[in-house]
Amino acid sequence: MSNTTSDDSLITTEVQADSNDDRAAAAAGTAVAARNLNVYYGDEQAIDDVTMEIPEKRVTALIGPSGCGKSTFLRCINRMNDMIEICRVDGDVEFGGKNVYDADVDPVALRRKIGMVFQKPNPFPKSIRDNVAYGLKIQGFDGDVDERVEESLKGAALWDEVKDQLDSSGLELSGGQQQRLCIARAIAPDPEVILMDEPTSALDLIVTHNMQQAARISDQTAVFLTGGELVEYGDTDQVFENPHSERVEDYITGKFG
Repeated sequence: MSNTTSDDSLITTEVQADSNDDRAAAAAGTAVAARNLNVYYGDEQAIDDVTMEIPEKRVTALIGPSGCGKSTFLRCINRMNDMIEICRVDGDVEFGGKNVYDADVDPVALRRKIGMVFQKPNPFPKSIRDNVAYGLKIQGFDGDVDERVEESLKGAALWDEVKDQLDSSGLELSGGQQQRLCIARAIAPDPEVILMDEPTSALDLIVTHNMQQAARISDQTAVFLTGGELVEYGDTDQVFENPHSERVEDYITGKFG
């Protein structure tokens, strides 16, 4: 097995509906909406006037070359950019019909509803069980914690590998296992939205072309290109098979990027 680096980021909103279920697609509302979003790191602009609506009950992929603003956009949704001192955000990011940058929004409470999995695995120095259960305990979950831990580990395709070592440290797992542990930790509290920043970069996979992942698993695809510009956004099949922008077609066919 070899580790790969992916240029794809994902936004999963609630439970993914069957991509062939047109009725579910029609019924889906908007989970997150960006309105004239601009992001700066000091004097450098990372996101350039992005407006887009991300549907609920769908998987939305963000693709584009390195440094085009995908990760910055993800971090705007749950205000992780607040932790970067030189970062400035202009415009709105709406979740649940409210701008997450309003003064009365608690970023910690926001992140309980919008989970995130980072490119580099970051398990806590705790047992596998306690890693997965961490968010549940923070939220005062009063259900069966062990059952939820098992469900989450199964959802992250890790249960069979660790079910007999739940008391072992999560730091003892391999890199790919640690990433799946972080995915299990993110889905355990049942957030409304999950942000995944290049989620397969640390998994033990062999992928012939990173963009194939987006084409295979996403319902919507947004293409960011140099300068943080959202160049195209639509149904994944349309974006990959018949892009409206020549620049997007050049990127997808490997002419640049």
